[in-house]
Amino acid sequence: MASQIRIAHVMGKMVGGGVEQVVMNYYRHIDRSRVQFDFLVDADSTLVPREKIESFGGRVFEVPPYQHQVAYQRELARLFREEHWPIVHSHINALSVFPLRAAKWVGIPVRIAHSHSTAGGHDPLKNAMKAALRPFANVYPTHRAACTRHAGEWLFGNGADFKVIPNAIDLDAFRFDPERRARARSELGLADGQLAVGHVGRFSPQKNQSFLIRVFSRVVRERSDAKLFLVGEGHQRRECEELAAEICPEGSVVFLGQRSDVADLYFALDVFCLPSEFEGLGMVAIEAEATGCPCIFSNCVPRDADPAYSARFLQLDDEESWVGAILSVMPGARCSVHMGGFSKFDIRDSAKGLVEWYSEILPIFSVTARR
Repeated sequence: MASQIRIAHVMGKMVGGGVEQVVMNYYRHIDRSRVQFDFLVDADSTLVPREKIESFGGRVFEVPPYQHQVAYQRELARLFREEHWPIVHSHINALSVFPLRAAKWVGIPVRIAHSHSTAGGHDPLKNAMKAALRPFANVYPTHRAACTRHAGEWLFGNGADFKVIPNAIDLDAFRFDPERRARARSELGLADGQLAVGHVGRFSPQKNQSFLIRVFSRVVRERSDAKLFLVGEGHQRRECEELAAEICPEGSVVFLGQRSDVADLYFALDVFCLPSEFEGLGMVAIEAEATGCPCIFSNCVPRDADPAYSARFLQLDDEESWVGAILSVMPGARCSVHMGGFSKFDIRDSAKGLVEWYSEILPIFSVTARR
């Protein structure tokens, strides 16, 4: 019988973003009789799914925010020493230097740095911090992982050895259902033929919702019944709400907050937009495409996010092309989806593969698990 292993997942600030959704997707589908997750989160996190984690048998450990480096690394080292996790899996990109350094100090045998992203768009401070930390990305991990080849090479360097762990989803949950579309549109107050535009993501400079609001303000001049639905939370939500109130007709931009029924939203939409300034992959892009929703992505989104080969990739310095692309979509039209192209994003297969990878890189677990 296989022996269970607990793994410490360093999450940074849990704020309802895509990385947290990726890890939680794996956690829901992984064989928890063999692998159990514990979550190390910054104390100023705003959306920690503690009840769900604990219902699965996991634990949540709060640590000082990473900005307080001395206290942060001291507490991490204490936890690593007391809990004896054999694997520390860090998901905070270039910042993984800090928890993995603490893990090395106390002798954690397997230390994984996981790259989920790339450069920081037009944020010079964030870009400078990442540039300063990247040379140390290969110093403390024993193993490396990334959501795409592009994200891995950005952090670890061209030719670096790392495992690609896709941002996998439950494909069955995103198969288009016309009855669910009708029900979701009714709940959102949408009439037949009314154009619904949408976006899912935390409100941050990276996700660039302000750009989409500006684009939509021009769309709604041509289609007065059009509506924009924005799902998520984040520190820029208030700023985006103020911008929408200033330049868009009242009620035409709807802020839905954090939602657990995003599949229904994709069904309800006529076009999904992802104007990100940078992405490691973009899990919401995969989800939206899997439903057949017509998609428009910025050219900063990796081509890996287009397994259906149906998305349009547009420049962020050309609002006119975004306006035209959205207006060209016929409400109710769906793209053809061949699920074979999404096979590498199947969470069931990916979760099994992750368990096997953990077993391979931790020899003690590997021997025990295969008896």
